Amino acid sequence: MMTRAETLTLVQEYTKNQNLIKHMLAVEAAMKHYARKYGENEETWGLVGLIHDFDYEKFPNKNHSPTEEHPSTGVKILRENGWPEELCQAILGHAEYCDAPRTTKLAQTLYAVDELTGFIVATALVRPNKSLAEVDVESVKKKWTDKSFARGVHREQIEKGAQELGVPLDEHIQHVLTAMQGIAPQLGL
Repeated sequence: MMTRAETLTLVQEYTKNQNLIKHMLAVEAAMKHYARKYGENEETWGLVGLIHDFDYEKFPNKNHSPTEEHPSTGVKILRENGWPEELCQAILGHAEYCDAPRTTKLAQTLYAVDELTGFIVATALVRPNKSLAEVDVESVKKKWTDKSFARGVHREQIEKGAQELGVPLDEHIQHVLTAMQGIAPQLGL
């Protein structure tokens, strides 16, 4: 297994887009939060969140191939670096088109938090101070019903992810929001 520093180096080697890096940091924070909630290994869960999209910029997978480009290419690289199969399967599972079953809490959590972090960022960016401190569950839910807001975020995936975790949607939003608020300076929010 790689350390966090080695993982971050790999992320930065493949990803130059700072917003994508911030997304991975947000997912890392959410994964660590849920690891604490479930009594799991925070470092391991955090690394999965941090690395899950590292190949997206170089291998964007516009055709949603289940075996080529993102996340399959990244998973091949991770396997070459000795990442355990359970972690690789969780990363594959965050992309529905890979048809990787999400049979572990780790995989279910990555799937559940991925899109939600983007929606929370979008909600923060329309607040007067563009700050996560100004965001709460109510403001997220208010934007949720506006289908023209954050059109690229798949709300149904977020809902499905919360269901797979067995967590009510409002509670799920609060968990992810709390995690992201804990690293707001790193996210520039």
